[in-house]
Amino acid sequence: MDLCKHRADCGGCIYQGIPYEEQLQLKAKDVLRHFQDNMVTYDRFLGIEGSPSRYSYRNKMEYTFGDEVKDGEMTLGLHKQGRFMSIITTDQCQLVDRDFNRLLEATLKFCREQEYPFYHKKSHKGLLRHLVLRKGEHTGELLINIVTSTQEFFDGPAYVSLIESLDLNNRVIGILHTENDGLADMVACDKLNILSGRSYYNEELLGLKFRVSAFSFFQTNVSAVERLYTEALSLVPELDGKTVFDLYSGTGTIAQTAAHRAKKVIGIELVEEAVGTAKASAELNGLTNCTFIAGDVLKVLDEVEEKPDVIILDPPRSGIHPKALEKILNYGVNEIIYISCNPKTLAQNLATAMLFGYRVNTLKAYDNFPFTRHTEALTLLVKE
Repeated sequence: MDLCKHRADCGGCIYQGIPYEEQLQLKAKDVLRHFQDNMVTYDRFLGIEGSPSRYSYRNKMEYTFGDEVKDGEMTLGLHKQGRFMSIITTDQCQLVDRDFNRLLEATLKFCREQEYPFYHKKSHKGLLRHLVLRKGEHTGELLINIVTSTQEFFDGPAYVSLIESLDLNNRVIGILHTENDGLADMVACDKLNILSGRSYYNEELLGLKFRVSAFSFFQTNVSAVERLYTEALSLVPELDGKTVFDLYSGTGTIAQTAAHRAKKVIGIELVEEAVGTAKASAELNGLTNCTFIAGDVLKVLDEVEEKPDVIILDPPRSGIHPKALEKILNYGVNEIIYISCNPKTLAQNLATAMLFGYRVNTLKAYDNFPFTRHTEALTLLVKE
């Protein structure tokens, strides 16, 4: 592909114009630098794995309504690099399915024609806030969610007619209107209105089926995470008859993958909606040995009577809270799989694990987000 037309202004892709192999080496060096900075040693480094797809791999985007220059024409897209208040229209992004670009362009044109005002972050006045697009990579299902305040009327039926008139490659299975009057500049839901279809899309991952609701977290690059999960579980070949804790379990993707081999899997996740999705998916997949609990890992672990044989960790970018990490390490299990989307906090947590008698047996990096600064890392911790 040619260089992205948004590369000069968009803050999303920092490696535009750099050969892909060089991007991989830069990311691998960054991971190792964090380990070195935290004096974390490892038995073996398996290098970095490139993404199966370098383009059109993102299955979710959150776009913001705004303007690029003050009092300028309304825009819809991503924040301008280094300019929090400026939004650029990213209608030719290379990281998403072409249908995303078509939907963005059509939605912006519709809203301009309706003369809807966008929501100003400082004055907190206006209607249009965000457009959230989600896609089932293996099912071709599209979920469209336009987020507004309640300060003015939004013509839902007219918007549905617009979407239904578009020539898209994928199938629209739900058109949603979320009302959000919160002051924070984030996608939140006071009320969810289903304008057409349903409020979730279906996805398949490693032979399992998942129902992903409008606000549930789900892995952004499905084909890449399938490979990561497969390799992660291969690091612990003996799961038969064992109890596995999947902490920070999200929608229960890796938990349900492990459940095919383990005696029992217990997933703990803070976001209640994600837990609801995990439970529904486990029932859909006929898995009876999965339990999902909503709550803070630090508190929930005190309430769980079972003891784990293996622990899987996949925390948010902020890493694991020191008190929660101490409680996890005190189980003293022989093997811990730690998957991280932030090598910096990963290395910090692993430095603590070494003090509890663990060593990093295996380290591998994954470029699940080509052209961006983000890198996934997989480690296997073994109790000395």
